[in-house]
Amino acid sequence: MTTTSTRTTPTTRAWIIAVFVVFTLSGLDIATWLGRIPSVRDSLGASTFEMGLLVLGMAVGSIGGLTFAGHIVAKLGARRGVQVAALCLTAGMVFAGLAVTLGWGFAAIWIALIAFGFGNGLCDVSMNVSGAAAEKAGGRTIMPLFHAAFSLGTLAGAGLGALTERLEVPVAWHFTVLVVLSSAAMLVAVTRFQDEHRFEEHTATDTSPVPTAQLTRWQVWAQPSTLLIGVIVLGMALAEGSANDWLPLAMIDGHGLDNAGGAAVLTVFLAAMTAGRVAGSPLIDRFGRVPVLRVSAAVAVVGLGMLIFIDNVPLAIVGVVLWGLGASLGFPMGMSAAADDPRTAALKVSAVATIGYVAFLAGPPIIGFLGEHIGLLGALLVVFVFIVAAGLASGAARETGAAARERDAATRSTGAAGRDRAGTTSDAGPDAGAEPRLPSDDEARRR
Repeated sequence: MTTTSTRTTPTTRAWIIAVFVVFTLSGLDIATWLGRIPSVRDSLGASTFEMGLLVLGMAVGSIGGLTFAGHIVAKLGARRGVQVAALCLTAGMVFAGLAVTLGWGFAAIWIALIAFGFGNGLCDVSMNVSGAAAEKAGGRTIMPLFHAAFSLGTLAGAGLGALTERLEVPVAWHFTVLVVLSSAAMLVAVTRFQDEHRFEEHTATDTSPVPTAQLTRWQVWAQPSTLLIGVIVLGMALAEGSANDWLPLAMIDGHGLDNAGGAAVLTVFLAAMTAGRVAGSPLIDRFGRVPVLRVSAAVAVVGLGMLIFIDNVPLAIVGVVLWGLGASLGFPMGMSAAADDPRTAALKVSAVATIGYVAFLAGPPIIGFLGEHIGLLGALLVVFVFIVAAGLASGAARETGAAARERDAATRSTGAAGRDRAGTTSDAGPDAGAEPRLPSDDEARRR
């Protein structure tokens, strides 16, 4: 992991906490909508196909938000991006809740979901760009922990959704109260965001082939590294999204579990994902992105293969755990890799996230179509192939330029600290080795 200072300052610590808050609230907002889909369907009397079209409105808005996010964040900064996103999320969710409760119809809900999706896409890029910069400022890998916070937010939102469904709380009240409180907290949190462009001064001697002039969106898209990191994010996003959409049904249809058992296995997968993100940060610091990505892809492939090919429920559940652990780190590491160069971070994160969202758009209908003909377990072979592709493309996530140099410095510092602990005399004073993964003050000044 790259480092920019020898210790985390109070300002940086507050920034990191603020990013955690925004990630958590983003997950909470999304799961709030998902948790009330049964009530929305009942209100509309909609078929499964019609609900698919309704959800498409949110996907269209998300793609729009991702598309414009690169420009918004590059010009105005991640803080402004989150502020604009919070307003869009509030407007979309409040309007959607009123449309459901007051019976305004399909078209009104669809328009509301476009606004909600736009805010979600813009928030996604903004918080990842700021999170990557906060990660640099903190001097250690924390992006997986940010995404773990997002996962916890979705769990909380799903739980609240289930509770409000049980208590028959009107959708309008639920959406309005939650999104107003959530957006207010988000707006307070972003006041602690720091300027992510502060790191541009550290790239002045960067040897990477990126010109110092501002690149356009299309030039960023044309970079091979953007497309290869996009393949990583696409494969791992499909691994995550396909489990959310199809794992319970795959366990029911393919392994003979009942509905409760299928839902329980999905919970196991989500828990494994969250655990992988919490435990993955020190592994990335120690070994680097590329080895961790390759091992992650291999673990996910083995786990998914166990689920698909082994007709034994306990072993299939072990496979689900491995699948979740393997899929947990790909998306956050892809975001970190896309943001390595602060000069292109906003545009590149936007591009990579857009590629990743293809998994959420195209994955469910493709797997559903194949599942109708060859069964869901067979259809999940599509995910198997994309995870393999992500593993093969993992070299694109290697730390580059200033990030690589600072990682090398951190590695050398770790070796020196180890020798000090073995009895080697140190000239760094009483604080030497207190944070062995970070460079010394002398090394920082020489850089």
